[in-house]
This record gives sequence, structure tokens and C-alpha cells, in this order.
Amino acid sequence: MKKTKEISSEELCKLVVHGMQEKKANNIVVMDLRKVHNAITDFFVICSGNTDPQIDAISTSVDEEVFKVSQQNPWHREGKQNREWILLDYVNVVVHVFRKDRREYYDIESLWGDADFTYYGEDLVPSKTPLN
Repeated sequence: MKKTKEISSEELCKLVVHGMQEKKANNIVVMDLRKVHNAITDFFVICSGNTDPQIDAISTSVDEEVFKVSQQNPWHREGKQNREWILLDYVNVVVHVFRKDRREYYDIESLWGDADFTYYGEDLVPSKTPLN
């Protein structure tokens, strides 16, 4: 049995983003919640996919990237069956993979508007301003 490698929540976010980028996820956002009072985690990492198979592929890619480096599996998973919103909970980092229409409907970015946001566009370069 392989031993889990301890990595920081920042490093975990980078692995998650890389896994998303590998499957061409759209509108990747990292929300730093560490300064938000009563936040349930350190980071949310959110992205969108266009189809159910793409959403499934993105979540699988994230799982694989994280496991490859840290031997960690998510503490909890939800949404794999209906593939509208797949959640991977790594405790300090919570990953949300949405189908585009579901992301717009739930709009969780606005619920945590006091977080620090980092956006990733097609050029894969992080930015502090929205890319839409």
C-alpha cells in the first residue's frame, strides 16, 4: 500500500487545475476562501464542461492527477451518476465540475463573493480578472 504524500492546499489546487486543463475544461476559477469567515474549506476550484462525457472526463482527470502525485483520493464524491455537477471533496480543496447550464443556475461564485478569485483562460495563465 502506497503512503499518502502530504501536500499543501495550494499545491493540491495546482494539480486540480492541471487535471481540468488536460480535458479542456472551461472557465476555471480558483476561489481562495482562507480569509472568508466561517468558510468550510481553503479553496473551491470550479470549472465547466459542455457535455456529460466531458464532465465525467474532467473529474476523472482531476482524480488521476491528484492521485499520481499525492496518492490521495477524494474524501467524498457526489454527482458522478447524473453528471450535471460533480463534486470532489479533498477536505481543504473542494472541486466543482459543472455542466455549463448548471453552473449558471447555481452560481456559487456569487455566494462566496468575498473570496479571492483566480481565473484561468485558454492561455492557461492565471488572472485576477474574469475572462468571460
